[in-house]
Amino acid sequence: MRPMTRWAMTGALLTTAVAGPLSVPAHSAPASLYAPSALVMTVGQGEQAATATPERAVTVNCAYTTSGTHPAPRKACADLDRVNGDFDRLATLRGNEQPCTREYRPIVVTVQGVWRGTRVNYEHTFANSCIKETQGASAFAF
Repeated sequence: MRPMTRWAMTGALLTTAVAGPLSVPAHSAPASLYAPSALVMTVGQGEQAATATPERAVTVNCAYTTSGTHPAPRKACADLDRVNGDFDRLATLRGNEQPCTREYRPIVVTVQGVWRGTRVNYEHTFANSCIKETQGASAFAF
């Protein structure tokens, strides 16, 4: 092979190697067709999250498949889907009515993360853990 031809081929390969990646669009397709839904839920004894004694924290992922450390992630995701991610409306769901005592032992629940692509930062104080599990449906039953 002549030296001039070799230089021309080397130049063409070098140009392709350097300029090739530059011709790809700057944005790429989303990794998933589903909006992210990953939440961290905590529960603690007290009236406010800032002063509560932490007891437990669980995770729940409600994207394409459900997963997490929540004891019943599928039920929790189904309840959240039924109320469209509005945690205050969980109390309107039927099926978890149980009598609770009227004792006042405040328990605070926090939820942070993303629900269907929207940032979530939720805190609610219940009078006791029975009311938390009744009004929070299966989402707060941990």
